[in-house]
Amino acid sequence: MAQADEWRRTACILCECNCGLEVQLDADGKHFTKIRGDRAHPASQGYACEKAHRVDYYQNGPDRVTAPLRRRPDGTFEQIDWDTAIREVAAKLMQIRDAHGGDTIFYFGGGGQGNHLPGGYGAGTMRALGATYRSNALAQEKTGEFWVNGRMLGTPVRGDFEHAEVALFVGKNPYQSHGMPRARVTLKEIAHDPARTLIVIDPRRSETAELADIHLQVKPGRDAWLLAAMLGVLVQEDLLAHPWLAEHAAGVEDATAAFRTIPVAAYCAIAGVDETLVRQTTRRIAVAKSVAVAEDLGIQMNRHSTLNSYLEKLVWVLTGNFAKQGAQYSPAMLVNLASSSPDGSAGAKPRRVSPVVGARIISGLVPCNVIPDEILTDHPKRYRAMVVESGNPAHSLADSQRMREALGALELLVVVDIAMTETARLAHYVLPAPSQYEKYEATFFNFEFPKNYFHLRHPLFEAPPDTLPEAEIHARLVEAIGAITEEDLAPLREAATQGRAAFATAFFAALAKKPALETMLPVLLYRTLGPTLPNGAAAAAPLWGLAQLFSLHHPDTLRRAGFTGDGATPGDELFDAIVASESGVIFAVDEYEESWKRVRTPDGRIQLVIPELLEELATLETTPPLAGDAAFPFVLSAGERRSSTANTIFRDPRWRKKDADGALRVSPADAHRLGLREGGRARVTTKRGSLEVAVEVSEMMQPGHVSLPNGLGCTYPDEAGRPRHPGVPPNELTASEDRDWLAGTPWHKSVPARVEAVDSP
Repeated sequence: MAQADEWRRTACILCECNCGLEVQLDADGKHFTKIRGDRAHPASQGYACEKAHRVDYYQNGPDRVTAPLRRRPDGTFEQIDWDTAIREVAAKLMQIRDAHGGDTIFYFGGGGQGNHLPGGYGAGTMRALGATYRSNALAQEKTGEFWVNGRMLGTPVRGDFEHAEVALFVGKNPYQSHGMPRARVTLKEIAHDPARTLIVIDPRRSETAELADIHLQVKPGRDAWLLAAMLGVLVQEDLLAHPWLAEHAAGVEDATAAFRTIPVAAYCAIAGVDETLVRQTTRRIAVAKSVAVAEDLGIQMNRHSTLNSYLEKLVWVLTGNFAKQGAQYSPAMLVNLASSSPDGSAGAKPRRVSPVVGARIISGLVPCNVIPDEILTDHPKRYRAMVVESGNPAHSLADSQRMREALGALELLVVVDIAMTETARLAHYVLPAPSQYEKYEATFFNFEFPKNYFHLRHPLFEAPPDTLPEAEIHARLVEAIGAITEEDLAPLREAATQGRAAFATAFFAALAKKPALETMLPVLLYRTLGPTLPNGAAAAAPLWGLAQLFSLHHPDTLRRAGFTGDGATPGDELFDAIVASESGVIFAVDEYEESWKRVRTPDGRIQLVIPELLEELATLETTPPLAGDAAFPFVLSAGERRSSTANTIFRDPRWRKKDADGALRVSPADAHRLGLREGGRARVTTKRGSLEVAVEVSEMMQPGHVSLPNGLGCTYPDEAGRPRHPGVPPNELTASEDRDWLAGTPWHKSVPARVEAVDSP
């Protein structure tokens, strides 16, 4: 597809930043040979961390699935053709729907870090079956924060770290996890500027904490007490932005009343952080002209998860840090992945819950930790079939033993993926897709401000001949189900040949005539508009609809980005630019005040009172904090992000240049006490399981706290094809019942554990 010395543009797919890359391929068009940052990329501007330079290990993993597979009764797999696969999968899904209802069919996944287009197509298939329940990785990480944002503002928020006077990271290590463009460059700029302050709240002496001006080294699992103490300081020392709050916030008196009697000294002691340092830090935040804040898995997959998100947001709201440069903002997005209905507020939709457990559904997602409970039951509405796409719940969700049991109890498990994952090994059917570099693909993690961008990646490699892109898989399934017919498609195909205006007229007429088609728009656009797009970009057709909606809802934002509609509608102009550009397109240019227009609350003000969480806050004074006991004296953080980890998208262990086994990090004091040595072995035991691991003695860790990395322990074939399991899978040690009471997010960052040496020092 390209000359060996030709530079092609694409993007990294390993985290939400999706940094732009320039790459060269070998003469056979099989491998990446050179990789560098793309300076033309609107967000990353040439930046790329070390992980992006190893994506060839993803592209050329030897456990690729290259033809449809069907499970035999003895558990082995046989290769089948696509017609058979589509026919049988559709028939079995319809059989379950007809016998038990579409709501017994469950959808998990729909996109990796940069593989989001399949989510729309998968949703079309599920809607064709009447299926409404779904989940993905966001539901074990972010839904508590989504829910808080929904209640307080009705819109997602992010931090403008590029311009912030004070940058506060709570349970986040952006030096490794990124989460913002040019993360390491930005962190160093803040750290080296004497007029700016970098603050980190983290139990570990992380890479970001090493750069910080202030590190509040909280004890693991006790962030809620620390954040409550900081808010107590703000309120009790009267450090609030009173005029700003009077204009922009509702419920100030009721919310601040909850912090007037917070015992700051006692809460600091529980958190394990010096009270004087907490007060100095809080005062620095209060006097800053701008404060940007980001929270992450350190508090979101921890005790008091949703409460932590609420308290973190109160810190920047009470100091007036929204809708101004260097503070928090609400971005314009093509797809709002972080949306949540502000249930409980005026005009909100009734709260949705899962059918068996009754777990709260946030952003349309069932909590991951309840999925086994929704399957392993005789409840008539239990999930009986599951479609898993670009996800690996058997490995990546809590309590792998119970998750495997649940997946094994399904009447039908269909996996759409590129590799023979742990979940695929349990499936009845495995449907192989091209890799993310063998098709048109994109991410909807577009959160930048004031300029936001969208990047449609173009294919670099030829896909294996017996794979199909997810768009084609789902189009065939929808057609086999009978939800879209040739009668529906023919008029739109004809209109598409006559130009975009004729197509738009015919398209909306078709929806008016048959409203049911609206639930399957991606497939409808793929089959009709898709064939008219240049260079085989048919899978990008749903972006046309998104571009039209964006032009309708954000005309000024789009106009400032240069899309005025000269010669075409602004939406068509944007769509064509997206399809044509290889480095990405700036589609939104905002003013800071624009964030207020996106606040979706009854009175347009930030709502400070969330009764459920104020009630939980009141219990902190009498709730014992997480503490070790004789059986499990340590706190294990299961799933630490390191330079040698990248979720499970890198299944080939050879990509790791160090820490090949994913060592257990322990403090020097604990290592000395337990007789552990660098490179030695230890046994980690929790109430759920026990694993033997390598040991790394690290100054990052405080006594009593140990950590294991994410992304290891996958089954992987060695050179002879024999299965190997490099590293340990952390979710063999986690329990599905250990989760946040409101959002259901797991407590992976604070798992009670026992650590023992298994060799002599």
